[in-house]
Amino acid sequence: MIRRASYLGDMTTIKSLKPTDAELAILNVLWRLGASTVKKVHEVMGEETGYTTTLKLLQNMTDKGLVLRDESQRAHVYQARYSETDTQRQLLVGLLHKAFRGSTSQLVMQALASKRASAKELAEIKKLIERLAKESK
Repeated sequence: MIRRASYLGDMTTIKSLKPTDAELAILNVLWRLGASTVKKVHEVMGEETGYTTTLKLLQNMTDKGLVLRDESQRAHVYQARYSETDTQRQLLVGLLHKAFRGSTSQLVMQALASKRASAKELAEIKKLIERLAKESK
């Protein structure tokens, strides 16, 4: 069994893990499917990415610490090392500091101005804001 790690304890790890767009596409497949073989990841990725490219990306991602590889079976099985939420937070923290000079309000306002949020999403955002406001008192 492969154990999943967390970004929360090691700031060095957070700064060193910067998945490319292609790596994020593979991570999205792994988060959706769970542990998978190269063949399965490649099938989901589609024909625009060759099998050997998918394999090489997964090997590179293993070397970078983005995925874990289980070699106990004939076909190696890959799994995201970090949860989707942890990865999103890590990427968002980088963006927050690089593009918004650490301003959470600017980041949120730009996100909401860039793409119309559904009523459901707005209700979720409102709940989160209310909860955070209560916690900060």
